[in-house]
Amino acid sequence: MTGAREIELATWSRAGQFNLFRTYDRPHFAATARVDVTALMTRGKPAGVSPYRAFIYAIGAGIHAVPVLKMRFEGDRVLEYDAISLSATVPRPGDTFGYAYIPYFEDWAQFDTSCKTIIDETAKGTDLGANTGQRSDVAYLSCLPWLDFTALDNALPGPDDCIPRFSWGKFIKNAEGRWSCAVAVQVHHALVDGLQVGQFFEAAQASLDRFGDIA
Repeated sequence: MTGAREIELATWSRAGQFNLFRTYDRPHFAATARVDVTALMTRGKPAGVSPYRAFIYAIGAGIHAVPVLKMRFEGDRVLEYDAISLSATVPRPGDTFGYAYIPYFEDWAQFDTSCKTIIDETAKGTDLGANTGQRSDVAYLSCLPWLDFTALDNALPGPDDCIPRFSWGKFIKNAEGRWSCAVAVQVHHALVDGLQVGQFFEAAQASLDRFGDIA
């Protein structure tokens, strides 16, 4: 696991929300919004950028731009990790998949090289690689390239699962030549509010837009 610092609940501005939503049977909420991937599809992809790895990178950028998305609780302790690994579903031959664990690097080239290696290794493996509680410094990512969905909900093991989920769907081109896709974010309300979900989308969009600068 990466390094982490413990949040002092007595002085934490969100202590009230944390204590309230920890009592809920269904404390998670999900939001779906569209993001623009025109720069990625019209500049990045023709230059050799993998849209799949680029989207994982953009989600990582969004997570690391919003401190509460790096927070996890263990009982009454709240920890903020220095870095979050990205656990993405990787397709395998047939109708199966495996879970990859991809470290986030701010440098795109470094991230892309590492991400490709890990995805290739996961695709060739046979073990599911599911996280059964051994680590919490992760976020769960899944791609649904078959669906242009309008909302999405995830399977959750219980009210104490505080690992956020990020899913993205089919890339769609409109009549004006703009590309977009749906992104769903599911979080634990004890740690995250709508404000922070909005901040995630803003940071992820900014990351996707930077692929327009690739020659």
